[in-house]
Amino acid sequence: MLGIFGISDALALARTEGLDLMEISPNASPPVCKIDDFGKYKYELQKKAHEVKRKQKAIVTKEVKIRPTIADGDYAVKLRNILRFLQDGDRVRISLMFKGREITHKEVGFELMKRLEADLAPHAKIDSLPRMEGKQIIMLVSPKV
Repeated sequence: MLGIFGISDALALARTEGLDLMEISPNASPPVCKIDDFGKYKYELQKKAHEVKRKQKAIVTKEVKIRPTIADGDYAVKLRNILRFLQDGDRVRISLMFKGREITHKEVGFELMKRLEADLAPHAKIDSLPRMEGKQIIMLVSPKV
């Protein structure tokens, strides 16, 4: 705390020390400034931003593809993979693909998606309910918080 100075006096004081005059609070009366190395200040801000970016986790969307004629053992494997993805914190896009004339029995696909929904209920939050998109039914799930 050096007290209240005029702008020219404060700049002269900063130059004699080989540092910069940085304005901290411009809206205060009188404005608050400090004498510091601006390059060092920018470097510290850059390091903090890098640290924050390094700690954040990118949300990854994994996809699991199933068919309406899936066997029970294969269903269990797909369900186990979905649960593993959810435990890792990833979103999962479940797509049920129809081939050929299977599309005439959409109700089989929606029943399978309802079964998946029920099995995932304790572990996942349904982001997007099952819906038809072309020749496939798509559902998005994410981990429960």
